[in-house]
Amino acid sequence: MNSFQLALRVLRTDGRTRVSAILIAVGVAVATALVLLLVALPGATETRADRAAWQHYGELSEDGASLELAVSDDVAPDGREIQRVDVAALADPTQIDLPPGIDRLPAPGETLLSPELADVVDHTAGSQLGERFGEKAGVLGDDALEYPEQLVALVGHTPDDLPGTAMPQDGFNPSGQGADSFLGLLAGVGVVVLTVPSMVLVASSARLIAARRERRLAAFRLAGATPRQVISMVTAETAIAAAGGALLGWAVSPLLRQAATVVPWNGGTWQAADFVLGPAPTVAIVVGVPVLVLLAAVLGLRRVLSAPLGAAGGHTPKPLRWWRLVPLPVSGALFAFLVATGESQFEGTLLLLSMAMVIGSLTLAGPWITAAIGGLFVRRWRKPSALLAGRRLRDDPRGAYRATAGVVLAVFTGSMALTVLPSIEGQAGALREYADGVLYVETDHDSLRQIAADTNDALARYGQDERAATIGDAFLGDEHALAKVVDCDAAEQLLAVDMRGACEGEPGVYTPYPGVSRGELTVSADFDRPGTSLAADVPVRPMTATSEAAPEAIVDSAVIPSDFTPSTGVVAVPSTPVNVDVVRTALASAADGLQVQSRQARLAGQNSQLDDLQRVTVIGLIVAAVLGGCSAAVSTAGSVLDRRRTFGALMAAGTPVRVLARALRAEAALPALVATVGAGVAGTLVGIGLFAVVVDDGARVLTPWLAAPVVLGIGVALIASSVCTPALRRVQAEPLADE
Repeated sequence: MNSFQLALRVLRTDGRTRVSAILIAVGVAVATALVLLLVALPGATETRADRAAWQHYGELSEDGASLELAVSDDVAPDGREIQRVDVAALADPTQIDLPPGIDRLPAPGETLLSPELADVVDHTAGSQLGERFGEKAGVLGDDALEYPEQLVALVGHTPDDLPGTAMPQDGFNPSGQGADSFLGLLAGVGVVVLTVPSMVLVASSARLIAARRERRLAAFRLAGATPRQVISMVTAETAIAAAGGALLGWAVSPLLRQAATVVPWNGGTWQAADFVLGPAPTVAIVVGVPVLVLLAAVLGLRRVLSAPLGAAGGHTPKPLRWWRLVPLPVSGALFAFLVATGESQFEGTLLLLSMAMVIGSLTLAGPWITAAIGGLFVRRWRKPSALLAGRRLRDDPRGAYRATAGVVLAVFTGSMALTVLPSIEGQAGALREYADGVLYVETDHDSLRQIAADTNDALARYGQDERAATIGDAFLGDEHALAKVVDCDAAEQLLAVDMRGACEGEPGVYTPYPGVSRGELTVSADFDRPGTSLAADVPVRPMTATSEAAPEAIVDSAVIPSDFTPSTGVVAVPSTPVNVDVVRTALASAADGLQVQSRQARLAGQNSQLDDLQRVTVIGLIVAAVLGGCSAAVSTAGSVLDRRRTFGALMAAGTPVRVLARALRAEAALPALVATVGAGVAGTLVGIGLFAVVVDDGARVLTPWLAAPVVLGIGVALIASSVCTPALRRVQAEPLADE
């Protein structure tokens, strides 16, 4: 009988071995499906980028250009981003190659909308959205969209109507910028963070029959089987479960990919075809994961091969030493030192290495802390359940801690992210040049007055009281201070400054810097051009900047010499939360493709990215916690079955099942809490240090999300302890002589 036939016979006759094989297959299936998904993520982002490549500028083509493009983004009334592409054909439109999903080029005054944007336009007043674009002439196909619900407008123009930001192109941009490197990095982290708990689940499943398998293999060794034959037996037995699990993971991976399509990233969800992985990496993953499991199983046979008598008779674990705690403060001190002093790239590499050392030291210290808790139970508590749990934790802390160790990396990484991200979010958009609610368009001086006039006409037509103002850019004095040329009253309303009554006197120059000499006051349109002198009697009054990005000076337009013309400037309009969409429509329709900017829009974009990161972090933590809880539950069940003689004897002696169940719940829950809470605290402290590196000066923002490790620890503990009573009932129902 060969090894494969022997493995099949064992699986047919031994129920515990079958259960273990099924759980191993489930663990391998989960690991395989997760790795297939995570490895496909960079390619998915590249596919999305290629579909949306036409929405961005390509290579400039001064000679032989077939079209001109102006790319900008807008904001819908519901806060979603709108990608706007203004296009003008420079050649025969029928001869221009169009991207997939676009059946024709819109004529001047026409627009093609994405299905989602077309629906929003149909259900929104024209003054709030639709009048920003031309007449609707068609709908873009899904192949032209980055994600299914993307809001896109392709607006047709004549070459003379395009804004100054338009660029000549030899056709639409054919390909995107490649894979999203940041999401690729997250995917790589996810492969490690989620695969480790999956492999721990596999290991816990294998240990479900560890004692019985060791005795069986030791018997074979004592009967004369060679080490090679023993290895082939284990390989065959594990290969059946691992290969079946890998194939199951490959079979269910389309369902996992379908579930992943609803998780937003960078503004929207995914198309199902985005996550297609090539044959070569798919085969490598489906084959590689079982091979890793087989290697782990073979390496676990060292004791059976070298000392079969010891394996058959059992062994006493060696006590743990206090030195396991030393790496934790050492790695923490090294990390703190590098945070405080590190500046070079080499020191940055050492910083990452010290983080890995912190994770490793947590795993090393976990069993010792578990043993210490067990010793505390034995010394301080006198309840039978506490004494039983304490003895188990003290005598075999490695086995008690092993099942939940896989979640340490995930909780550490998640806690670190949930510390850094809210703190960065608190810094997002802190600098502002214009007052809150102000919408503005940057353009050249020749277009300023026309855009302002058209905007005011639209605002009057919409029945709004707000009016647009022009603000010129200039440099003041020999120091070339950044200045804005605008009426004082408009400056107080539009810019991030506090005039403090300075507008009540004659028009003048306003600056937060005292001591400006009137005799040296000049204004210039460009940094490197000679300035034009202001009148000698122009008053200089103080103002207060309310933001670091506020202008360094304001020059009232009434004191500007008639021969001075700013090169660039902005058209700015104040708005309120009630009429912001109407004001944006008025300004966007007048700007005709120029970017309409606002502080709120920048904040919304930044917060959207941070929300994506937090969402991915929380999903990863939940998956890792479920896998860790399942590992702990399987390990707890295996612990009960391995000690069935002990528990059977205790039950025969009259020990109530509820007392034994309480002891088992304690020994299963405490390592889980130690692992998750310890990793959570360490991740939070490391996150605070990383924030200090990323942001030199900023307040740490601690949110309720930091309680996630404790919640996950409780969840893992509950999952682990849920199998205690059923496992004991099974031991109680079986005759003690079966072992």
